[in-house]
Amino acid sequence: MISIASAMQQEEIKNLLADYNEEGISYTFKEKKGIKLYFDVTGDAQQAATTAKQLIKAQPWGSVLYFQAVAEA
Repeated sequence: MISIASAMQQEEIKNLLADYNEEGISYTFKEKKGIKLYFDVTGDAQQAATTAKQLIKAQPWGSVLYFQAVAEA
């Protein structure tokens, strides 16, 4: 599982990750708590968090977005 903390663009983040399924990594939205979005992932959680961060930063709105993506224990 990974969490992504972002106060803005939450729907865009959910849609972006829901459509991703490459390199053995896919994301399934689980729940929202405050500004954190939680996703179940296939594959390595640490790699999934890194990939999510890269995907978000590659978006036109993601390059200026303040967020945190981390693997949850």
